[in-house]
Amino acid sequence: MIEKQIHFIGGGQMAEAIIRAVVTNQTISADRISVMDINEARLQFLDKTYGVKTDSSQEKFLAEADLIVIAVRPQDNLAALGHAVQQFAAPAAAIVSIVAGVTIQKLAGFFGEERPIIRVIPNTLTDTGYGYSGVALNAYANKDQVEGFLLGFGKVQYLDESLIDIFTGYGVAGPNYIYYFIESLADAGVLAGLPREQAWNVTLENVFGAVIMLKQTRLHPRQLLDINNSPGGVGIHGLYELNNSDFAAGLQRSVLAAVKRTTELGAK
Repeated sequence: MIEKQIHFIGGGQMAEAIIRAVVTNQTISADRISVMDINEARLQFLDKTYGVKTDSSQEKFLAEADLIVIAVRPQDNLAALGHAVQQFAAPAAAIVSIVAGVTIQKLAGFFGEERPIIRVIPNTLTDTGYGYSGVALNAYANKDQVEGFLLGFGKVQYLDESLIDIFTGYGVAGPNYIYYFIESLADAGVLAGLPREQAWNVTLENVFGAVIMLKQTRLHPRQLLDINNSPGGVGIHGLYELNNSDFAAGLQRSVLAAVKRTTELGAK
């Protein structure tokens, strides 16, 4: 269990997902987590549900914090938050920003040019322990300051900040593509004549098993496709139709569109 004080500025859905994961996984005890939010009802909910601290002043929480998680919207008043942090937080307290589109350079302008700053793009699979968060560090931050906390809600890939937008559109949005594929594959089973429950269970088992197969064998997907498809057989006929549907290129265009939108939002 990590012996750090973690203070969240902002108690929205992503902050809650992180809190839920680190408390459930016993990465950090709830009494070491504090939260401030403009919504009093939200604070009461987080306190009652997870046992985190919400009953003191922002100044006290900032003074005690080792990590300060900025979990607000990009359009919120980051300048005011930065002023409070510089006034009350210890110089060594690190900023962990999950604010979409706000660069480390901008964050440094708000929170201090020589303060450790970690920009995190959290994964959306926090409750599972799977999924990578993308992380970029400034020159004053190091992995030891933050890695234990980050591993409490998934896995970590450290990136050059120039790759953050790509990681967001590809990695963080990644479960969307998987969910859509699973839904479509289950519907295909129903279309072919299977009852919905059977189609759903077969789909989930095949997806899960295929991932395990790739990890265990360390073979390329094409190698497993070659093993699974006999000449003129059932599988290769199905793949032929999938190829005609422009499936691969359509998926790749979807990723590029998500990356493009991430870049647009960050420029606003």
